[in-house]
Amino acid sequence: MKPDIHPDYQYVVFQDAAANFSFLSRSTMKSETTIKWEDGNEYPLIKLDISSASHPFYTGKQNIVDTAGRVERFKRKYQM
Repeated sequence: MKPDIHPDYQYVVFQDAAANFSFLSRSTMKSETTIKWEDGNEYPLIKLDISSASHPFYTGKQNIVDTAGRVERFKRKYQM
C-alpha cells in the first residue's frame, strides 16, 4: 500500500437513537463526539437514524402490499 493515501480505519460506536441500540465496528468515519464503551475505552460516536434494530424489515413490522388485488382493480377499472 502507498503511505498516506488511505483514510484512518478505526473502531467507532454506531448508535441508533430510535431503538436505543449501539454497536462497535470499524469504520473510516470521523466524529467530534465520543462515548465510553463497555470495555472502558472511548470511541468516536456516529449517530444513526435507522439500523437493523429499528428498520421495519428486520423488526417484522413491515406492511405487506397486496399486489394481486391492485392488478385486479386495475383490470376491473379499465375492463381488460
